Amino acid sequence: MCLAIPTQIRVIDENGAATVELGGVERQVSLIMTPEAEVGDYVLVHTGYAISLMDPEEAQASLEVFAELARIQEELEQEEEGRA
Repeated sequence: MCLAIPTQIRVIDENGAATVELGGVERQVSLIMTPEAEVGDYVLVHTGYAISLMDPEEAQASLEVFAELARIQEELEQEEEGRA
């Protein structure tokens, strides 16, 4: 199973690489598969490549689901620690 994560493009350099941000963490990704991407766009990132553009509302909805999953995982881990 693969996981692609929506991220927002902050900067595009002269070589066609983008700096994207997710949860306060920035990283470089390749735009070779999405040359039409622009600063401010949301892209799906998988293994260091922006593989497609995303609608901003769809990206936000996906990010909210990821945040909810992280919250649930944290709660489960805390419950498990409480039983130990």
